[in-house]
Amino acid sequence: MKTIAISGSPRENVGKRDAKELRYEGKVPAVLYGGKTQQHLAVVIADLRDVIYTPDANFVEIDVNGTKTKAIVKDTQFHPLTDILMHIDFLQLFDDKEIVMEIPVKLAGTSPGVKMGGKLIQKLRKLRVKSLPADMPQEVKVSIEKLEVGGIFRVRDLQKAKYAITNIPEDTIVSVTMSRALKQAETEAAKGKK
Repeated sequence: MKTIAISGSPRENVGKRDAKELRYEGKVPAVLYGGKTQQHLAVVIADLRDVIYTPDANFVEIDVNGTKTKAIVKDTQFHPLTDILMHIDFLQLFDDKEIVMEIPVKLAGTSPGVKMGGKLIQKLRKLRVKSLPADMPQEVKVSIEKLEVGGIFRVRDLQKAKYAITNIPEDTIVSVTMSRALKQAETEAAKGKK
């Protein structure tokens, strides 16, 4: 799993006025929890671009006064009108504790159903994955090499790995449906046989 390094500074004062001042300075109030104690931080908003505004899943290494802590983003709060990041929560990682993360789905190969004129529909772009930090994948690969028209690839069809998928096994990840052009061609072919 890719790790992005950011730096933070400890917050002495916790409150609305202090948070407003931090945002004015281009920083975001943050909390790091999961360890023995909660740690209140201030993080530069520019450092968080690669962490928040990306489709990829990443670990975060937070450097606070020389002390580095590995974590994941657990929650973010945005302003309802301006969409500015208001607050971020980090969960500290431990090698022996399982975590749950949303991991992107990567489709691999070419579907024979699509080659015939079918329409590829991806219903799930991310899956909830539970594992130890060392076993967390960067992405979940789904092969569509065998998907014919009408074919469906569900969560239960994924191969077993060192991690567990916590989505419902019956959930559809990707399917190939009949396109309008293919339906029309089949209808015309059926009429021609009569």
